[in-house]
Amino acid sequence: MPVLVLLRHGQSQWNLENRFTGWVDVDLTAEGEAQARKGGELIKAAGLDIDEAFTSVQTRAIRTCNLALDAAAQSFVPVTKDWRLNERHYGGLTGLNKAETAEKHGEEQVTIWRRSYDVPPPELAPGGEYDFASDRRYKGASLPSTESLATTLVRVLPYWEEAIAPKLKAGENILVAAHGNSLRAIVKHLFAVPDDQIVKVEIPTGNPLVIELDADLKPVGARYLDEARAEKLPAIG
Repeated sequence: MPVLVLLRHGQSQWNLENRFTGWVDVDLTAEGEAQARKGGELIKAAGLDIDEAFTSVQTRAIRTCNLALDAAAQSFVPVTKDWRLNERHYGGLTGLNKAETAEKHGEEQVTIWRRSYDVPPPELAPGGEYDFASDRRYKGASLPSTESLATTLVRVLPYWEEAIAPKLKAGENILVAAHGNSLRAIVKHLFAVPDDQIVKVEIPTGNPLVIELDADLKPVGARYLDEARAEKLPAIG
């Protein structure tokens, strides 16, 4: 029975500053590093042997992956990085303080941008500080200028089917260290969470979500390793 471990990156500097981060490559805070190590310690204590890990091309997820594997005494595990596991692209909201944005546009509008399933924020203007077109990590890729959770799922799911699912079907235990919205997309797919419910699913930082899968990659069990920081899980079956 294959096991999938989903690990949301630890606290980042812009998490701390309450800014819309999206694709901006900010690093972990000291607290975020501690959360990542704690996640790895929990994986080790649970006796989980990871065969392969996947992460995004963003530093906070990569470092979370590496710190967790180190703490789990499994730093030898191969790691694959791909931009399709990146956080949701926040478009024109990128870099803005969330509280100040709510004051400018209204709490209701910002809530729609943040929490609706299929309403994206305004598009990011090309050529600005947060235009990622010239970033060599994305060379040759067709990049979004904004994303909703729905379009994040459209980006993540083909990579899941192409790269991650075959490993699980082969019986491997897989760690995916990524972001709140890219992991939420995977959870929506696996648990068949309705569109209006997935936005209510929270994935805590640095707390490994262990999902046991059957041969068809249907969840047969799921639990957070840190029960004190666990969030409600979608129903199985």
